[in-house]
This record gives sequence, C-alpha cells and structure tokens, in this order.
Amino acid sequence: MQSNDNTHQDRQELAYLPVPIPKAPAKQRRLAALREGLRDWWNRAWDADGVLHEMWDDVLSAPEDGFRYMAPWIRTVLMTAGLAFVVLMAKAAGEVVLQALRQILTAVPKVQVGVDTSSGVAAVVDQPVRTYIAQHSTGLPVAASTVYTLWLLTGITGLVLGYLFRNNGVRVMWTVWGAATVVMVWTATPQASRPVAAGLAVLAWTFLSAFAMRGLTLRRRIVAGRPAKVTVKPEIHVPVQPPAPAAEQHPHSGCPFRD
Repeated sequence: MQSNDNTHQDRQELAYLPVPIPKAPAKQRRLAALREGLRDWWNRAWDADGVLHEMWDDVLSAPEDGFRYMAPWIRTVLMTAGLAFVVLMAKAAGEVVLQALRQILTAVPKVQVGVDTSSGVAAVVDQPVRTYIAQHSTGLPVAASTVYTLWLLTGITGLVLGYLFRNNGVRVMWTVWGAATVVMVWTATPQASRPVAAGLAVLAWTFLSAFAMRGLTLRRRIVAGRPAKVTVKPEIHVPVQPPAPAAEQHPHSGCPFRD
C-alpha cells in the first residue's frame, strides 16, 4: 500500500506559503493620492510663507490699513460685492416700480375715453384728445384708456421735470407732447370750431411752457464774476520793404588821379 507521506508533506508546504494581499482598486488609490496631495498643499499653504497664511494676515490688517491701502484682492472682493448688492437692489426696486405701474395701468380702464366727461375750458382740449385716442387706438394691444393715461403722464412729467431740472431732453419731450396735442385737437374737433379749439390749445400749451421752459434763453449765458471767453490771436504784419537802390559809384573812384 502506497504511503500518503508525500501528500501530507505537500499540504504542510502549502500551509507555509505567503497569502497574497488583495490590491485596492485603482479608483481608491487615486482618491487616496488626491487626499494626500490636498493635505500636503493645505499644510504648506498655512506655513509662514504660505498663500493662505499671507491672505489671512491681509484680512487681519485690513481694518488698520483702510480701504485705500488694504490688499488689492480684498479691495476687489469688496468692490465686486458692493456692485452686486447695488445691482440686486436696483433690480428689486425696478420690479417694485414695474409692479406698481402695472397695477396703475390695470386700473386705468376705469377712465372713460371718447365720452364727454370734462367740462369748461379744459373740455376744449381734453374731449378732442379723448376722441382722437379712442378712434385711433383700435387694434392696439393696450386699451384706449391706457394710451390716454400715458399721454397725460407724459405731459405732467415734462412739465414738472422741465421746471425743476431745466433739462434740454425734457424740454424736447414737452415740445413734442404739446405739438402732438395740438394736432389731435385740430383733427378731432368739428370743422366749424376747429381754429378756435386749436388756438386755445396753443395758448394753454404756451402758458404752461412758461414753467416747463423756465430759464431757457437764446442768448449766450455768461456767469457773473467770470469773464467771457474771448479768443485773441495776436498777429503782426510787417510790410515788405522794397530793396534799397545800389549807390552810384563814380567812374574814377578807383583811380588815384582825379580830374
């Protein structure tokens, strides 16, 4: 019978063989290397000459240095944050204004256009304007009453801003508004009373222009205490002198013996 000693010996040799250690996946190795690199960078950045250490010193010294002498990167961050805040505030204010204007224009249809709702001298100008807007606003995406309200707000804005700020652009808007009003009055008024209505519209616009065009003058404005600018170009004209005639020489001036 064959002995099993060889088999037992092989099993003993296999028991002493080193067990292979499974390798970590490549993804885990990369993550471990990345964490190790970040840890090393963080430690170096907070050293005495590190980037984060210097930035932290800039932050601590910013209150003492003031806005003018603080680190440029801190000044840039503050300016960017301030600009972003202003933009956000302007956007929020614009949304509030637009919402209020939308509510006003939504309530505008309560204004009757094309109906004689005014009386007195004002009706001479107001009723033709209402009628003209009602007749020529058909098919527009806004109601006729909205157009009438915008026309009225434009006139009030031109009158008030022209009186307060004396701005040429506002004065142009007021002039165009007045001319358009006179045209609407002329067109929508019956032919028999058309000249009188247009004349009253021009008189009313001229009277209000005394306030909207306040300070307007056609003369050149000279500030008191400041001399007027006068351009002086000094020029000296020297007349060209004719050449002097040559002195006549005696025919015997070179001779030692004269007659």
